[in-house]
Amino acid sequence: MNTTRGATSTIDPLDTLLRMADTLGTLSRYAAESAEHATTAFPPAPAPAAGIAYLHGGPEITGAIHDALREARHEILTAQPDGPRPDATLDEAYEAVRGHLDRGVAMRTLYQHSSRFHEATKRYVGCVQARGAQVRTLPELFDRMIVIDREVAFIPADQARTSAVLVRDTAVTGYLADVFEKAWDRAEPYPFRPVRAADAACEVIPDLRRAIRKLLIEGRSDKAIARRLGISLRSVQGHVSCLRDEFGAQHRFQLGYLMGLAEHEGS
Repeated sequence: MNTTRGATSTIDPLDTLLRMADTLGTLSRYAAESAEHATTAFPPAPAPAAGIAYLHGGPEITGAIHDALREARHEILTAQPDGPRPDATLDEAYEAVRGHLDRGVAMRTLYQHSSRFHEATKRYVGCVQARGAQVRTLPELFDRMIVIDREVAFIPADQARTSAVLVRDTAVTGYLADVFEKAWDRAEPYPFRPVRAADAACEVIPDLRRAIRKLLIEGRSDKAIARRLGISLRSVQGHVSCLRDEFGAQHRFQLGYLMGLAEHEGS
């Protein structure tokens, strides 16, 4: 593998934290609580080697991740949003972590609920779980993140994910690990068994339906909801149709009003 790196530039960890809090989706509610104290909690790193650097382009990002994984000793935390990943990507991910799992390095991974319907993802989960990894899923969007031994972390630097931020400041990586832990506590275990799609749907649809209700009340479009939940636009429209029948709504605006009213009365 070519390990040549492009030029990197360092930035203030506080600036990265504040930008990250805007992109972590639902997880950002935890980030927002901590960001208020970031000024005292995360002072600027004194040297680039212990701070934050940008990586640009797929080869550089992949190379840096593989280099960091080779140094893993205790734990790998990964958050993989946006629904199912391509088969080739899953195969590459398995090869990258198989040796670490065999050496006893712990690994925990978060996916979105929609990944439970993807055959390649189910195969990948079965393989890593057989080697001791743990996998859970959440209904809502979160951002991609890798934390290794709570000493090294990778997060996206832009929405297109063509750039990434490599973090070696232990105050920041510890903070990111805590964000992961809060999401992990809310997530549902990913049981690996050869279930039909209908069986998987019974496990995740209630959570998806609650998430869609929340996003509709917030005024999100069907397209925005589909992206946040990692499901197709057609699936979102099907859920919305079921919700309209459930609440007896004639149109979308009325549905949002009735759901908001029900939520207010139930609180």
